[in-house]
Amino acid sequence: MDDAQNQPDSRTLARELALKLLYVSDLSKPEQIETQMKDVLEVEHTDDSVSKLATEIAANVRETRDELDEIIQGVAVNWQVSRMPVIDRAILRMGAFELLYMHDIPPRVTINEAVELAKKYSTEKSGAFVNGVLDKIYQTRCPEKV
Repeated sequence: MDDAQNQPDSRTLARELALKLLYVSDLSKPEQIETQMKDVLEVEHTDDSVSKLATEIAANVRETRDELDEIIQGVAVNWQVSRMPVIDRAILRMGAFELLYMHDIPPRVTINEAVELAKKYSTEKSGAFVNGVLDKIYQTRCPEKV
């Protein structure tokens, strides 16, 4: 197996970078968000295409955040979105946005990528939590895809 097969694709890299941007924006004061996000982009040194896609994903998620939180809250039984770990919340928002608005991406790919991010950046149980919440959104909000 050559190294190219082991390299994540640009969308996977963009999701990971978008997660970092969303994490930073969630923890920053409103007036600091843009500066903090620029700092993350500088530190990460990714391809321009990856940075552009990540920035676009993060902006779209931030623009629809209230709607996404409402949808997540509707399926996350016994959980308040505001009390979820910041990283899990960012992953769920990004995954929910992809499921609802990025129809060119197969839902199973979206959910799998989100679970992998949760396993990499959050707790041992976060992968299962993210999978359960996003699968419920997929089942209840994307009937045309089921």
